[in-house]
Amino acid sequence: MRLRKLAREEHVLTRPLYEKIFSEDSSSFVDYYYTEKTRDNEIFVIEEEERIVSMIHLNPYTLLVNGQEEPAHYIVAVATEKDFRKRGYMSALLKTSLREMYREGEPFTFLMPASEDIYRPHGFCTVYEQEQRFYSGGKTGNPSETVREAKAADAGRIADFASRTLEQRYQVYARRDAAYYERLIREYESDGGRLILKERDGEIRDCLFRVAETPVKKPRIMIRIVYLERLLMLLKLNYLMAACFHVTDPLIPENNKCLLLTGTEYSGVMLMEGDPKNSEGTLTIEALGRLVFGAGTADEISDEDDVKMTPRLREELKKIIPLSRIYLNEIV
Repeated sequence: MRLRKLAREEHVLTRPLYEKIFSEDSSSFVDYYYTEKTRDNEIFVIEEEERIVSMIHLNPYTLLVNGQEEPAHYIVAVATEKDFRKRGYMSALLKTSLREMYREGEPFTFLMPASEDIYRPHGFCTVYEQEQRFYSGGKTGNPSETVREAKAADAGRIADFASRTLEQRYQVYARRDAAYYERLIREYESDGGRLILKERDGEIRDCLFRVAETPVKKPRIMIRIVYLERLLMLLKLNYLMAACFHVTDPLIPENNKCLLLTGTEYSGVMLMEGDPKNSEGTLTIEALGRLVFGAGTADEISDEDDVKMTPRLREELKKIIPLSRIYLNEIV
């Protein structure tokens, strides 16, 4: 068994495994993926018998988190050939990928799971159900409003519209620019879809997707804390707080530490190394992820296995403003 990171020119070597495991994807979409996405992503693989039998793709995004730009990778195309499953290959690839992302200083990573149960043991938690809005056709009822398919030339205007809208509504979302929408238009077209613009008086008023088949079920997004301290420094508080606690992380040793988290609603979070003698509890990396991203309250996570909190610590953690307004609608 050989685990390694592929060179950029080797990325195409994973296509046979991709097509075998993700056979539901159209050939035109796979063409798009291996033309566009593998130009700048990272791929880790495991090789047996001189061929790739397991892989994980890390697709780069710049995220806005409470107004701060942060690097992050979207984990996709996690796959293992059937005859090589149940050997711990996925766990090995996840651990290696997380270590790589930690070295790159990324606060967290995210993925769309085939099964949430697969990833929970690795510190991932479900935080978001994708908001999918599709164009169903028909007239708008407003004579001054027009509806048309977006073109590559529209990408800059769409990005400006989307950036303004997302900034007003969300705490966590992917940065939009012209290149983002140029690629997104090609992505939807590769699978028979289109990006639809609604305009009024020459201004974009809405942006919707038209797809060949509307999904029945909304995909869910899971996150996993990567660089613990960097993520905590992005948080805001609603009151003066001081909390000392341990964090446990079985996959990223650097996150196993005692922290003293202080700050106010004006200063934001301040972090120092905590004195273990003053610790008022222990949180798993998964439980802390649920708290930080609003998927669980301090009261709820205090009852979880391997989590311990004093009543005072529980009350202090309630002063963290969770990153619950999330918009991560990326497909790949």
